[in-house]
Amino acid sequence: MKTNESGTLWSETPVLRVDGLSRRFGAGCSECIVSDSAAGRSSLEKNWCPKCGAVHAVSDVSFSVFPGEVLGIVGESGSGKSTVMNALYFDDEPTAGSAYLTEWKEGEADIFAESSQSRRRIRNELMGKVYQNPLLGLKMKFSAMANIAEKLIAAGSRDVGKMEQRATDLLNHVNIPEFRMKDAPKYFSGGMQQRVQIAKALSNNPPILLLDEVTTGLDVSVQARVLDLIKAIQRELGVSMLLVSHDLGIIRMLADRTLVMLNGRVIEDGLTDQILEDPQEPYTQELVQSLL
Repeated sequence: MKTNESGTLWSETPVLRVDGLSRRFGAGCSECIVSDSAAGRSSLEKNWCPKCGAVHAVSDVSFSVFPGEVLGIVGESGSGKSTVMNALYFDDEPTAGSAYLTEWKEGEADIFAESSQSRRRIRNELMGKVYQNPLLGLKMKFSAMANIAEKLIAAGSRDVGKMEQRATDLLNHVNIPEFRMKDAPKYFSGGMQQRVQIAKALSNNPPILLLDEVTTGLDVSVQARVLDLIKAIQRELGVSMLLVSHDLGIIRMLADRTLVMLNGRVIEDGLTDQILEDPQEPYTQELVQSLL
């Protein structure tokens, strides 16, 4: 078992393990193709190859997420953090690397190598994702309840009564008033849309949630309510979370451990408190200084 400084106990077996994940946009060339390894990094300008124009959005990223843990990924726009999320949720195809879920084939099968049918099952049953832009995560003309039913149906549910009850329970859990549950999200505020996304992501009790910049663009007071909801869900349900943000303040509030990304690479990782109190990399030091 593993324990962090706050006393949170984790199993040694991770819910999710990612090894050597890379995503390159462009074919690459003889000078930059090896830049997914440290040896070839000098041929790039940040994460861009000046010879062929390829962008190495993510290079050789590895990490694990343990049961009940919130792992944060922080970095500026273009650092590669959202590309990691897109690969894990099969919204984008990685160039290299592997990923393993403990609840899929006992954690021994690389989910990136699975068939499209298996990927759909993993996406619908074993993961939930909350997008920065609710348009990507919700059917805006469907009711809030129908959005949750869509996820349940995709995982094989057919009992209308049970789906209605599940949708009602989840929307209550995220504080959507009952008289609004049959309204379409296009009529909701940004904060309410994010709460419906969270409910939808939880619909099949996935072992891990992927949260991608979930408060960006929301008013400060609305941000606070969404963050409080995420904290409550993690505390009450014990679901593991991978949380992406450009805001170290949000990471500080929610994450047990943190990866810091810059130009497609992880440049620092550790317990969130350690990174905040004693950052080692100049870029991380700048992030921490911005909080002061």
